[in-house]
Amino acid sequence: MAIPIKRIEKDFRLKLLFVDGTPIVYIRNKEQYTLTLDKLFKRQLVFKIKKPIEGLKVNQKLDLSFDFYGQILTFSVEVTGIKSRHIITTHPEFLYRDLDRSYYRVHAPMNLHMQFTYSGDRYSLSFPKVNEYLHISEEQFAKSIKYNSFNELVDQISTWLKKHSSNRKLVIFKDGLKPDTIEERLLVETGKSFYLPSSLGSLLHEDPYPKKRLITEEMFKQYLESIWVHPMFVDDTCDQFIKEKYIDGVFSDLWVPILFQEYVIGYFRIWTSSELKPPFSFDVIDSLYQYSTVLSSSLKVNGYFESGKMKPSSFKGSIFDISASGLLFTYPHSALVSSLLPDSELSITFKMPRRTVIAKARIIHRFIDNIQGFFGCKFIEMQPEDQRYLFEYIYGRPLTDEDTRFLAGRV
Repeated sequence: MAIPIKRIEKDFRLKLLFVDGTPIVYIRNKEQYTLTLDKLFKRQLVFKIKKPIEGLKVNQKLDLSFDFYGQILTFSVEVTGIKSRHIITTHPEFLYRDLDRSYYRVHAPMNLHMQFTYSGDRYSLSFPKVNEYLHISEEQFAKSIKYNSFNELVDQISTWLKKHSSNRKLVIFKDGLKPDTIEERLLVETGKSFYLPSSLGSLLHEDPYPKKRLITEEMFKQYLESIWVHPMFVDDTCDQFIKEKYIDGVFSDLWVPILFQEYVIGYFRIWTSSELKPPFSFDVIDSLYQYSTVLSSSLKVNGYFESGKMKPSSFKGSIFDISASGLLFTYPHSALVSSLLPDSELSITFKMPRRTVIAKARIIHRFIDNIQGFFGCKFIEMQPEDQRYLFEYIYGRPLTDEDTRFLAGRV
């Protein structure tokens, strides 16, 4: 029997549907249609469809489903309008859990207590912050660019920059230096790279990277509106911005932020001063992004951030629900909530009557309302025997071979 999801959790799930563009499935007359939530309002939803749904009419009911970390959720809405490739519907009264699959989220058992601690070193620094946490494992760091000392790394970066650009610049936001130019402010607000392939063209319309790392034309125009450029003049302002690059002798321009955890500590900028040189390729972007990551990691190794290192501290959140592969917890508004960012890793201690289990988890999503923050976590490390015990404790049944195969790709 399906169980309705409470209002607060329902709003959280719908928010993630909208933010992530999660595919939503609708089956009609044995044909499957894929929708995405394009707009989310208090009393109605707007879905985007890849192809028209044959026979769909206003006032018809749609039974929709989507996959939320291995958990199938369903909900029903009523069609109130159809416009080209968009469907307008009512807001669902409930989302439902389908409990036919063993790894669904359930309410945490009464005797299950949890304590959270940041995994790894955390820092409180005076650099600009972004709303995402950059996680770099020691393995990634070790397998990247090879060098024997920090000075050797700087020389290697300098040689590479000279080879691939007419002009180059390295900026670190220290000693009171703050973002000033439009590009700098965009970098510290988004944590993404500014890339203008050619000042004879336009900004990128789409970011080709799976995990988005470039500022698109749409993002640039949204920023202009945020600094009070009237929507009527946004296009002209964008065109003038690119034209001024050309006048200044900049033909291809790339700004890559140097990120450390949730901080933008500075950036690399390279540009060409000749129309005869080709635009920077995506290979150049990839290499400079890698250099920025290695430089950040090397600064940490050499103690550059040591004065801002925080002492380890634990906290207890309220568990919304839990599954064998992850959990959802809440925490009241506080300074802590602002530091619990996507990609942050936590160490979780599960205390049960006959066993204590320690696992590592990564925050995948977060949603903040007027009262508290909601944090969806995925388990990334747990001992097999602890995994089995936790599974049997929260579901009240033995772990089967099928369950083990499912969890192998998730923990």
